[in-house]
Amino acid sequence: MTKVQEAKDIFDKIMEQMKKRIVGNDNVIELMFASLLSEGHVLLEGVPGIAKTLMASTLADVIKMGFKRIQFTSDLMPADITGGNIYERETSSFRFIEGPVFTSILLTDEINRAPPKTQSALLEAMQEKQVSSGNQTFKLPEPFMVIATQNPIESTGVYPLPEAQIDRFLVKIPVYPPSLHGEIDMLVKKREKMFADVETVTNQKTIIKLITEIEKNVTVSNQILEYIAKLVIATRSIPSLALGASPRGSIALLTLSRSIAAIRGRDFVEPDDIKSIFFPVMNHRLILSPEAEIEQIHIPEIIENILSDVEVVI
Repeated sequence: MTKVQEAKDIFDKIMEQMKKRIVGNDNVIELMFASLLSEGHVLLEGVPGIAKTLMASTLADVIKMGFKRIQFTSDLMPADITGGNIYERETSSFRFIEGPVFTSILLTDEINRAPPKTQSALLEAMQEKQVSSGNQTFKLPEPFMVIATQNPIESTGVYPLPEAQIDRFLVKIPVYPPSLHGEIDMLVKKREKMFADVETVTNQKTIIKLITEIEKNVTVSNQILEYIAKLVIATRSIPSLALGASPRGSIALLTLSRSIAAIRGRDFVEPDDIKSIFFPVMNHRLILSPEAEIEQIHIPEIIENILSDVEVVI
């Protein structure tokens, strides 16, 4: 078994176990696991009740990694996420108490319900994988991934994520309700057992090993690098966009494409890998101009046009 083949075998087992609880959304599960192998963060967007939280918790169960959930509310404080110092009378000193961010997979439910000050408390953790308190710095576990959820249609009591924070998410994945057959399949599963038992198929040590092996063994040709660069640069010259993708978008495409190729059983990246991840990597990094919003031009339409216009040179 090649080192890359191990990633595919583990992912196939993960998918098998997650389907015991989750109906459909295979692409969401694939992107979540690939993001973990890319050491990136995930933003799930969808209406309540479509198993966003269940997908995150089930993934943690199947890969046997630490998991904590924070329900974001309007009165949530930064220390409620990161933790803080408490004074101990016995020792006449302060001791740092770890917050829920000290885990491997952190689910931040309805992230846009908390005020910006609290949302920004995640920035250092997401970018630097550490928490600072006073003159001390505390490293987070490896790997560390934030899975955030938000409701796209709610406007009361929510705070839009600042661009600096939303750009830290490797992907933004829309999650949709199931089809008719999917809905029936879900009801059949729930009739038998509300939450089916799942088996552990890997562990944190193996995931860390896979992250290193993918970076070392999955090759990206110069032609693919050029294709990535052309796609991202194309977003910066479209009149309908007030803001195109930054170089962080190019890096996101590169790192995620390696993981996607690995869990699909290859040790090299193909153009189709880039095409399949271009939307989730880009859709939260592009900002429409006011004129485009008035004309009801949509980001998915722009992304589709970019993929059509930029040629692959192999």
